[in-house]
Amino acid sequence: MAGRVRDAVLAKLQNNKGQYLSGEKLSDQLGVSRAAVWKAIRGLREEGYPIEAMTNRGYLLPDSPEVITEEEIRRYLPARYRDNGLYLFDVLDSTNNKARQLAAEGGQVHGSTVIALQQTGGKGRLGRNFFSPKEGIYFSIIIRPDFDLRRSVLVTVAAAAAVAEAIESVSGQRARIKWVNDVYVGGKKVCGILTEGITDFESGQIDHLVIGIGINTTTKGFPKELQDIAGAVEGEYSRPALVAGVITRVLDYLGNIEAREFLQSYRRKSMLIGEDVMVFRGVYRQNPEEEMDGRPARVTGIDEDGGLKVIYTDGTRETLVTGEVTVRRTGEKQSPPQA
Repeated sequence: MAGRVRDAVLAKLQNNKGQYLSGEKLSDQLGVSRAAVWKAIRGLREEGYPIEAMTNRGYLLPDSPEVITEEEIRRYLPARYRDNGLYLFDVLDSTNNKARQLAAEGGQVHGSTVIALQQTGGKGRLGRNFFSPKEGIYFSIIIRPDFDLRRSVLVTVAAAAAVAEAIESVSGQRARIKWVNDVYVGGKKVCGILTEGITDFESGQIDHLVIGIGINTTTKGFPKELQDIAGAVEGEYSRPALVAGVITRVLDYLGNIEAREFLQSYRRKSMLIGEDVMVFRGVYRQNPEEEMDGRPARVTGIDEDGGLKVIYTDGTRETLVTGEVTVRRTGEKQSPPQA
């Protein structure tokens, strides 16, 4: 009963966003007591809905970005994915860690997603930390691959294309991709992607993949060292719709990965093709430019398996499947042979 009242009150508020509805009116329309209405309002506030109350006017749900809840995400998912597992947490150390745990325990179907409103131990590439304060969007999609994992770079490429497309579709902001796993808006990084494999101990084969995605929606409170490089997908848009949009595109693309339908979008949104870059090979802790020597090159394209095609200043060519690439600053450019 309480759940039905909660859902009915939420539906009324959502259908009248930006308008006050009195407790008496809600009580009459729903056929429940005003105490039941207040209990539902209190429960919705505890879930994170920013419901306002004013004496003699009633309750109002602001016409603002929607709160990330399981119900709201499902509302934006297409029917084919609406019943997929969704696990929402206020705080996790890492959504990838939780997704790996759930997958290892068994019973987690392809497409299940773990979502957190904050991470205390978010992970980036090469074991680096991923700053994950409140107000960001953090989730990991569990994939049971039925494709050749020798093309594993394509999984991250598909996820990056999915994120960039969803950002543009939901927020209206132009998104670009820095090979292989970073998404940028307004020249700053707004999203990182980390794909990890889970091995079946009996077979020694990859049993599941976990695709971790972190999207900044504000840079408020970011450390000083991140202020110049971190951006955010800010503005008035639906956060649940963004999550659902990414999930949908990732599952659609990986459902037929051999078709590579995402490559055209990935190439079109690439911020590196045609640019002069520095290529860094090896392990570094924070900043490759400060910790190792790079090799100047020009990016000529993205190959069919998601590799970055470059030509070095001595004319040799290579397709990168690992490594780090940074765009060379003005004054550093050299002229490699014509691609």
